[in-house]
Amino acid sequence: QVQLVESGGGLVQPGGSLRLSCAASGSIFSINAMGWYRQTPGQQRELVAHITSGGTTNYAASVKGRFTISRDNAKNAVYLQMNNLKPEDTAVYYCNVRGAISINSDFVSWGQGTQVTVSS
Repeated sequence: QVQLVESGGGLVQPGGSLRLSCAASGSIFSINAMGWYRQTPGQQRELVAHITSGGTTNYAASVKGRFTISRDNAKNAVYLQMNNLKPEDTAVYYCNVRGAISINSDFVSWGQGTQVTVSS
């Protein structure tokens, strides 16, 4: 079983910055893709940013140039640096990790979610 623990959410004024962290623990054989999603009430969860095991990244158009995703493979961790935050970035942010717990068994895990609120 793989557990994800997120941290770093909170309340910030428009134009401010936050850094989200997510650490994976448990029976991990390998980690492939890691990503961040967000969800607002009544809406579907949407991809914010994604990073592959090789370091290739992609971003939602709405956050490109403002958010940066990175990972620390030694710590099984993924981060989301969010700059120039806007009120429309307000959401619950979820970490997502895909990998394997053995050579024949994959996993997909979600974090518990962390609230990000952008408001003056």
